[in-house]
Amino acid sequence: MSRALQALRALRLRLVGPAKELVGTDQFGNKYYRVPKYESRAGQIIPERRFVEAVNREAYHYQIGDFPGEWEAWIRKKREDPPTIEEILRNESYREEMKQKVKDVSEKDKLLQAKEYEEGLVAEPSHTQVKGHASAPYYGKKEPSQDPTSTANTFQPGAWMPPGSGSSQNK
Repeated sequence: MSRALQALRALRLRLVGPAKELVGTDQFGNKYYRVPKYESRAGQIIPERRFVEAVNREAYHYQIGDFPGEWEAWIRKKREDPPTIEEILRNESYREEMKQKVKDVSEKDKLLQAKEYEEGLVAEPSHTQVKGHASAPYYGKKEPSQDPTSTANTFQPGAWMPPGSGSSQNK
């Protein structure tokens, strides 16, 4: 029986390919799978595939952070082994610690700047307001009006002549 079973498994592997293997699950409930490298029916080597079955299956509902960075690195084959839950939790606490340190340093820097401004050691930055962009043709001038204008009441047909097309130059 085991020989027949092995033959059936080998035939299935040749015809269909190997079955997906569950590698792990993250804290959000997403399941990560791999399909090992195998040889196809035509003798072609099919490389290993890694993919995720997400809890939220609609692609347009994904947000940054729906997949832990460690699992994303594994899927993209940036790392060989799948991450452990301990590793993910350790990295998450490290990221939170760094966020807090950055916040503390930023607040300390703001207090130091305020003290330097009060003591006159540093000039306060001037706040200028520039409207428009330097590449605009009206930069530094009055902005063009958004209201449409018309010359319909003052227009005279045949009254305008292009420059340089006067009657004295037509000789």
